Amino acid sequence: MAAGREIKKKIGSIANIRKVTSAMQMVAASKMRRTQERMRQTRPYAQKIRAIIGHLAQGNPEYSNQFMNEPDSVANIGYVVISTDKGQCGGLNANLFRVLLHEMQEQRDRSVDSQLALIGNKAATFFSSVGGNVIAAVHDIGELPELKELIGSIKVVLDQFVQGAVQRVNVVTNTFVNSMTQRPVIRQLLPLTKTDDLTSQYWDYIYEPEANLLIDGLIQRYIESQIYQAVIENVACEQSARMIAMKNATDNADNMIDELNLLYNNVRQASITQEIAEIVGGAAAT
Repeated sequence: MAAGREIKKKIGSIANIRKVTSAMQMVAASKMRRTQERMRQTRPYAQKIRAIIGHLAQGNPEYSNQFMNEPDSVANIGYVVISTDKGQCGGLNANLFRVLLHEMQEQRDRSVDSQLALIGNKAATFFSSVGGNVIAAVHDIGELPELKELIGSIKVVLDQFVQGAVQRVNVVTNTFVNSMTQRPVIRQLLPLTKTDDLTSQYWDYIYEPEANLLIDGLIQRYIESQIYQAVIENVACEQSARMIAMKNATDNADNMIDELNLLYNNVRQASITQEIAEIVGGAAAT
């Protein structure tokens, strides 16, 4: 029964792992609900300010901010890459990095270089191994990120844009579709993009007291809100992906335990049959 003891040992090990994955699944499900609620609370503000900025880019305001000017040519693109701090969330980060590397290769074929501002431990670990022009990195943002923790990396990218070192800034993140689906996206942040829902060729506001003060402040809030919303949405994606990954791991552990139990019973039955045959054979010999 040495084989039987080995099988029982494997069953015990897998059962212990199953307890861990099941607990992680329940924890992720609880966190997922909280992060989804926080994402829903911040999303309307981010969407509304994005629409206003789109109106400004579409129209002909009396004051034009430098973030509103489309460059004549693009030689460098800055990417703000938002990843998770922890793993065990399926292919969430891998899918994001795959899309980004494909985009960077396409730009490289056009002789366009890339600069990276990384948010999250997984992005820093990934690009430290594959290489890349990393100009800023933020680690350990946690499950309740604060905007002040992200300001440093945002400012580095903005300074590069203002100085002309990069002519475009894109945000690379996961967008939350539902609890089962998270989709990697690359979205242009700067220069400001026009809205897709406008048919008029002119759009403007009445500014009080001055257009430059309001537009500068609005664009600053816009940039902060888009980065923060992307981080919050990525956290929601992380918890959803981790819940699904841990559920799959738990289900796989159940299947393995069932298969090993069946194998153990077969081995045990074969051992008993062999012992009976030996007893009968011994009795017949006497």
